[in-house]
Amino acid sequence: MTLQLNRVVVLGSISLLSAAFPVFAGQNTSFGSLTLNGNTKSGVLSGSTGGGVSLPAVVSNVDRNNNPCLGFGDDQPDHQLILKQDFARLQLRVNSGGADTTLVVQGPGGVVRCGDDSSPNNKDAIINDTDWSAGTYNVWVGTTTPRVRRDYTLTVK
Repeated sequence: MTLQLNRVVVLGSISLLSAAFPVFAGQNTSFGSLTLNGNTKSGVLSGSTGGGVSLPAVVSNVDRNNNPCLGFGDDQPDHQLILKQDFARLQLRVNSGGADTTLVVQGPGGVVRCGDDSSPNNKDAIINDTDWSAGTYNVWVGTTTPRVRRDYTLTVK
């Protein structure tokens, strides 16, 4: 009886602790997270595309600047970008070797940023935007065709 009571107390304590503390960043992503602050102002993440879910259906059809949100990926974000301070300008650039990739970023307050081709000759996606508030951003890297697997790196600076 005492052993069963102790188990109930321990399990109850674990439940209370898990409710009191948030999930660690990066735990609900496919390929991990990157944290930027005053000392670390850039970084590189890697992953692969391949999902069949419409990213506009997951996040939004257009971003805060009325750019169209495009592509297919997973319903779960590929990465989380954690900003410990505000950034006046950030650039997120995909390098998949020139495949037709897309970027969708959803940040604090539901603010959405979307990016497509970085130039007419390069189909890799880019977002170059201002006024990034401190907080956690969910990042999806997609392709214009569903279920197309492309390995990529994502550079944030």
